[in-house]
This record gives sequence, C-alpha cells and structure tokens, in this order.
Amino acid sequence: MATGIHPQVVANAFSLAVNKAESILTDMAIPIDLDDRESLLKNAVTSLNSKVVSQNSHLLAPIAVDAVLKVIDPATATNVDLRDIRIVKKVGGTIDDTELIEGLVFTQKASRKAGGPSRIVDAKIALLQFCISPPKTDLEHQVVVHDYTAMDRILREEKKYIASICKKIRACGANVLLIQKSILRDAVTDLSLHYLAKMKIMVVTDIERDEIDFISKTLGCTPVTHPDSLTADKLGTEGLVEDISVSGHKLVKVTGVKNLGQTVTVLCRASNELTLGEADRSLHDALCVIRSLVKKRYMIAGGAAAEAEVSQKLAQYAKTISGIESECINAYAEVRASSRLADYAHRTLTKIVFCPGFGGGALHAGAKCRSQCTSNCDRT
Repeated sequence: MATGIHPQVVANAFSLAVNKAESILTDMAIPIDLDDRESLLKNAVTSLNSKVVSQNSHLLAPIAVDAVLKVIDPATATNVDLRDIRIVKKVGGTIDDTELIEGLVFTQKASRKAGGPSRIVDAKIALLQFCISPPKTDLEHQVVVHDYTAMDRILREEKKYIASICKKIRACGANVLLIQKSILRDAVTDLSLHYLAKMKIMVVTDIERDEIDFISKTLGCTPVTHPDSLTADKLGTEGLVEDISVSGHKLVKVTGVKNLGQTVTVLCRASNELTLGEADRSLHDALCVIRSLVKKRYMIAGGAAAEAEVSQKLAQYAKTISGIESECINAYAEVRASSRLADYAHRTLTKIVFCPGFGGGALHAGAKCRSQCTSNCDRT
C-alpha cells in the first residue's frame, strides 16, 4: 500500500494467495489414520514437550489419545466435543497418579453425618435438582412462635414433609442420590440425611449446575426437578459407587457403568495448585491436538518446513499471474517464510540466517535453530 497499490487489489491478491497456500499445504501434508495409535501418541507427545510437565508426557499423551478415541467413532467422526471429556482436578499425589476413568469422579465426599453407606454395589442413581429440606417462602418474613405447642406442630410438619420426600425416593428404587447445589436453601438437612441413612441410601451433595448435562449423558439418568416426578425409568443403573480415599482426600468414584455414554473423566493429580493447573492446561492442549487430527486427518512437518514450501510455491505461482497482483502474491510469499522463522527462533527478522539447502526442494526440510542447520521434520 505504501507503493500506491489500491487496498482492494491487495485484498484480492492475498485472497488468491491464501487459496493457493491451502492447496499447497494439502498436497504436502502427510495423511494419518486414527487407527494408527502410534502416530497419535507422537503428536500428543510433541505438544507436551514444550510444557512444564514434559517429563510426564509418556503418561499424559496416552490419556489424551484414549480420551478422544473413546468419545468418538473414528470411522465417521469429523469433530470432537471436548465437553464430553471432563477433567477433574485434585491436589495430592503426583502427576503420575493422573488416570483416565470410564465413569465419573466427584471431588466431594459422600455425606455420612448420619452414618449413611459409603459403598453401593448395583447402584441405581437419581440425579436430583430439588432440595430435601423444609421449604422457604419467596418473600422475607418472620414467624413468631409464642408457645411450645406451636413449635411442636412446626417440627412435626417439617418431619412429615421431609419423610414424605424420602419415602418417594425409596419407592422409586434409588439407592444413590446426586443432589444439585442450591443457593436459596440447604440442599439437605441433618434430619433428611438421618432418614436416608436408615434407608441405606448414599448421598452426594453440592453437584454444580454445569455438571448436570455431563452426568446425565454419562449415566443415562434424567434430572428430576420435583419429588412427584421421580420414577424408576429416570434412574441410572450403574455398577459400583464408592467413597474412596486418595492421598488423604475423599472422592466419590462411579465405575462399571452398564450403558456408558460417549464420555470419559480424567482425574488430574499434582502435588500443588500451580503444577495441577499446568497439568490441566497441558492436557487440554494435547486434547486439542488430537481433535485437530480428527477434523483434518493430516500432519504438517514443523521447523517452518510448511512455510518454506508455501513461500517457494507461491513465488512460482506469482510468475503465472499478470498485473500488479503478482507483486502482492510475491510479497505475501516472502513474509510467510521469514516471519514464521522469526517466531520459531524467537528472534527478529534481521537475525534470521537461512541455512544452505533450506527450501531447496526437500519437501519436509525444516530449520533447527539451535544447531543452525536443516533437518527432515516429517516425524513428530
């Protein structure tokens, strides 16, 4: 534009260059099959090698690959919904304790104030979005009790109300309750926990609202918003629900799911919050890499090999274009290689030195900035 070329001409030329660049990249890309687990692992490891947790890449890479493959059909999938892969973070232990779980893990422990069960075999899980506690009015007000008779009547009504809810839960056959957290009142009370414990029903409270869809999809159960709507067909029939201790922390683990949906859970562990956060982000990056391979099943060589090839082919393509657009495409080609090399080396453009043979016909030849030479970069 500084030379007086109209912006519209530049935009049209760059559009031609982008389309041609996509064609060049497709031609030089290496096809990959999702059944080739070894190639997927190499890509995942490559994404983890630049992270703080690179020394644990041998563990995190297989977890990322297996997690993606379990939530898709490799033969037909064109995308991966990462919301189907739930990463649960828990401080304690080391990154080596991170594991892939075909089921669910809750960081909160089962409620055992009233001596309820901590292990249920052949569990029938109800996902509740209502509270098992006395109701409150929508308006703020005060109830003044003048005598013990009125107080006894209030307590009897409260017990009767909670007992009726617990009986409906028992009648539907549920023996494990997952109760959504409530901000208006207590999700459960000591009295309701007492009744449920006598019925041998395990209770897990404080389920977040954004976890409901994932839990429902995983367990095949239907969220219930009212006690009268609770029926046996809305329960999730699972294998084992148990309250386990991991490095001094309590977790609730659901395994042996009979009709497991296409979801998985990754229990991410680390010794402190900083390392745990880094492991979580690194694992997410690895998942994104595998998702990219599902979307487009190709690999591109690194070390600026792709940029060098695109630059070279675009320069040749520019010679076939007449008019001022040829100059614009040629300028685009020069910038693609030099700017990417600068980013790759973390240096300014003036410090980049092109090694002999770089871009000289070897399709997957890329730059090694540390050794200042070129190398075949078609392997991850």
